Amino acid sequence: MSPNPLPSTDGASAPSPSTVAQSFYTRWATLYDAIARRTPGVGSVRTEAADALGLSSGDTVVEMGCGTGANLPYLADRVGPDGTVVGLDFSPGVLDVARERVRDYPNVHLVRADATQPPVDDADAVLATFVSGMFADPDAVVSSWADLVGPGGRLCLVDLARTTAPTWRALNPLFRALVRVTAPPGTRTMHGSPTAMLDERLVAAHQALESRCYDVNATTHAFGFARVRAGIVE
Repeated sequence: MSPNPLPSTDGASAPSPSTVAQSFYTRWATLYDAIARRTPGVGSVRTEAADALGLSSGDTVVEMGCGTGANLPYLADRVGPDGTVVGLDFSPGVLDVARERVRDYPNVHLVRADATQPPVDDADAVLATFVSGMFADPDAVVSSWADLVGPGGRLCLVDLARTTAPTWRALNPLFRALVRVTAPPGTRTMHGSPTAMLDERLVAAHQALESRCYDVNATTHAFGFARVRAGIVE
């Protein structure tokens, strides 16, 4: 997913964008966890996402990019003690926070891994929350998740983007500032807009879900900034 590191002038390799991002999210894991838990209305979004997957007792569900684990208890409660929840993330720091959150859930397993190449052979459902903007080719990534769960499996994407609701468009500059501040180093100084790239990748990811699924349900929350889209793979 990340380009090869560029050689530095002293002969050593510069850290890859992936390494920089991992370090960034590890450093700010506690702050991200506070945002994940305390942002007004975020609990209802997580509840809807878990419900949209239509999980049953005994199911296996994988969360791609689980972060600090804010969604994991919602998923574990729905699959029950006979089910399995797998949380994947590439940042060790956020996984440390997640481990504390799910220590009372023996059916939750955390793995440090790349969501574009998940070390999982089979699952009933996949959830991805606020990660579509991190993929250079979100269409291909979402399609690979559809292949993972197979026909009848469920996908759910939850993402943030600029609102199109007329009443709340005045808040878009604040959203752009938040995206820039919370983006890993490197993306903040890019020539293009990080927010425009986020929007573009979100659209590609959600279109991929639409193309691979039926019975698709889409809702917006948080003044139109949060999108939840879920469906059943054909």
